[in-house]
Amino acid sequence: MESVVSSPLVSAGGARLKGKVREPLPGQPLVSVVIAVLNGEKYLETALRSVLEQTYPNVELLVFDGGSCDGTVSILKRYNDQIDYWASEPDGGIYDAWNKAVKTAQGEWIAFLGSDDRYFPDALRSYVDYILETERDLDYVSSRNVLLYPDGTTRRVGSAWNWATFRVRMNVAHVGSLHHRRLFERLGLYNTDYRIVGDYELLLRAGSALCAGFIDVTAAEMQVGGVCDSVRALAEARRAKIITAGRSSAAATLEDVWARIKFVVRKQLGRG
Repeated sequence: MESVVSSPLVSAGGARLKGKVREPLPGQPLVSVVIAVLNGEKYLETALRSVLEQTYPNVELLVFDGGSCDGTVSILKRYNDQIDYWASEPDGGIYDAWNKAVKTAQGEWIAFLGSDDRYFPDALRSYVDYILETERDLDYVSSRNVLLYPDGTTRRVGSAWNWATFRVRMNVAHVGSLHHRRLFERLGLYNTDYRIVGDYELLLRAGSALCAGFIDVTAAEMQVGGVCDSVRALAEARRAKIITAGRSSAAATLEDVWARIKFVVRKQLGRG
């Protein structure tokens, strides 16, 4: 029988409500994968299966739904025994959902996967192998992503983090990247004043002190579109660079203008 708790405002379920709690294993740190979703029935099952079918075995799957009115909750109930914890309730946007997830996650490492994104099968194993082999105490590890455009074309993105580049633009592929728990303990949670680039703003807080790693592996595929691929996102990034990173208004404005030009050209070429 499903272990699902319901009220007029919230539904929750998952294996954790049946007393099944994952823990770190020898040589296998627990990785918590978070999926935030709202009316995402079209792609959600693909995202869930890409996590459940990872070749790395010690993965905690958490799903936070913002109160969907499509078939999203039905999908979550169908996968109830395979999801560690899920909840459906109104929220304040994706970063509010992610903050709830960070507070709920048990893993040493936390990753965020879009509800319309998917991991490739060896993604998390590649990350963990790299982490175990390095001698550094890493805060953050990223890889590469494949962008899937509406016309079916693709582009590979993501490069190694470095402060000189990152303070100008987000050059890392955030989807599926791993954040050590201590990063949130040190920096705090996501700033929900940002609706689109809160992930960028959080890492800007770390500044040049961020201890980041990179694996030259394509870990995930993500759909291009929505507010993340918009002029609004560029405006938010400009604000984050000035307020959080201390970038001068003049420099951030010039970078914003150049980013908008590239955005318009890409749109005219049908890329997004």
